[in-house]
Amino acid sequence: MALALTACGRIWNQPLPEGESVVLKPAELTTTWTGAKGGTLTLKPDGTFAAESVCGDWMGASDGNWGGPRSGSGTWEDDSDETGTAVWLSFDTKGPKGDDVADALSALRHGKTLMLWTRVGDEDNDDPPCILTRDPYELVRDTG
Repeated sequence: MALALTACGRIWNQPLPEGESVVLKPAELTTTWTGAKGGTLTLKPDGTFAAESVCGDWMGASDGNWGGPRSGSGTWEDDSDETGTAVWLSFDTKGPKGDDVADALSALRHGKTLMLWTRVGDEDNDDPPCILTRDPYELVRDTG
């Protein structure tokens, strides 16, 4: 019975991206991250960002969640601790009801690939997570 319930959960819930939580340095974050559908998120050293059709689960306090791609600009914060890195994004533009639009992405490493990711929608639905990656060869250039 437990095996059957576990199997049902895996059928209905999207799996998390493969990888291990990682702590990233600011220099490893400040680059352009690219989604599977070509959207980009550029984190700049001055704490600002530019997004072009980037996936996510954009939240507003009374707007609920808006799971569509977003374009625009705003500010980002590195929220690293000893267990991993999270990046908090806050768009300059407001949501449909005037609320702040924001999301948090967690950092993972899978082999040489660094990812920022977040769930999209309720974890019980079939929406795939938003996964953004960076060029793994850029790490070589960053660290010399």
